[in-house]
Amino acid sequence: MTTFRREVVRATAALADDGVPSPEADALALAAFVLGSDVADVRRRMVMLDEADAGFLDRYAGLVAERRSRIPLQHLTGRAAFRHLELAVGPGVFVPRPETEFVAGLAIEAAALLDAPVVVDLCTGSGAIALAVADEVPAATVHAVELGREAHAWAARNVAATGLGVELREGDATDAFPELEGSVDVVVSNPPYIPLGMVPLDPEVRDHDPELALYGGSEDGLAIPLAVAARAASLLRPGGLLVMEHADSQGVSLPRALERTGVWADVADHDDLTGRPRATTARRA
Repeated sequence: MTTFRREVVRATAALADDGVPSPEADALALAAFVLGSDVADVRRRMVMLDEADAGFLDRYAGLVAERRSRIPLQHLTGRAAFRHLELAVGPGVFVPRPETEFVAGLAIEAAALLDAPVVVDLCTGSGAIALAVADEVPAATVHAVELGREAHAWAARNVAATGLGVELREGDATDAFPELEGSVDVVVSNPPYIPLGMVPLDPEVRDHDPELALYGGSEDGLAIPLAVAARAASLLRPGGLLVMEHADSQGVSLPRALERTGVWADVADHDDLTGRPRATTARRA
């Protein structure tokens, strides 16, 4: 038998050799997943030089090999952390990113200022943003829509598992919730926005995130975001807020495009915690 420390160190080195961006964190997360525990428990076992049994070694080696082939860590564990939540994810749904937690935070801050806000999440994917709003703003009435059938199934699973009050629909964000037109306080969206022809470099994104969640439908990547924003304009009451995630290359082009429509006021762009342009906010005029 070998110690946990030796196996995790070996896994970390192997993942680093294959270009995995966070090899140590992923090696620890996979070990915790196999054990059914957490990273703190893995670190304890490493310090204590605990022995790893054959069952652990076989399963861990298999998962590390899959991660080395750049299958997303979240697909291997079936879960992704998002703000205060742990969500179920896997093939067919966009894995929520840390930068989207910042976008969700903008929507949460706006909704929390109101007594009984109505919030709509367009292009909800796994349901991450909608569920975060429902979790952190209990007074909110939250609606969400997702076009992709597989992604919608993951979102439905997360709504059921969390027990949070999100009204979820399967459908096109550009014509969703006709009964809510003119009555919504906050619309938040992480739409597909990668420009056509720009293929992501990361294999985890390029090979595993659904194309429906990635590409923005035009050379500048703004065709779908602007169509979603147009729907948001119909849903929002006067003074209601749009919060939209975008690529870091769109921090000028998206706000300018929204301003040109004439239906938005107080258009502003916001850098995420890494200092990159990440989200545009705008008020319905």
